[in-house]
Amino acid sequence: MFEVNSQTIALSDTYISQHQNYINTTSRDLISKHIKDVESHLITSNYTADLEDLCDDENDLYTVSFYTSSGKIEAAYNKKGKLIKTHERYKNNRLPLEVMQAISKNYPDWCIIEGLHFIKYHHENDTLNQVYKIKIKKESEILSLKTNEIGKFL
Repeated sequence: MFEVNSQTIALSDTYISQHQNYINTTSRDLISKHIKDVESHLITSNYTADLEDLCDDENDLYTVSFYTSSGKIEAAYNKKGKLIKTHERYKNNRLPLEVMQAISKNYPDWCIIEGLHFIKYHHENDTLNQVYKIKIKKESEILSLKTNEIGKFL
């Protein structure tokens, strides 16, 4: 006769994805919750179509576009369904604190009237290129500015 002991261990929710590099790259505090919500569609989508027909001949990639009321993402996947690159564009989302502080420091009496946020991701370097294009106004004068995510003017 054998005596067997058992134990049940509750594990936290685990998410395994072939898009782990994108998840790690986009898991940062400088991105608004709205953008993170839209980006989550990229990593939770599972495309099971015949990818051979969807891929372009030149790069063996296919593109999927995601649209929301405040932005869009164009994501390129390879034949295996791996996320290769994204081009993201969002309008009038909350700017990072660093960007707002840089604008108020350099343009103290100006007000922000429009903001566009551009994000590019590529799997080869697992980094994001972020640019903010912002219009500011003082009386009847309007200026266009560009900054990165930490408020450095470009």
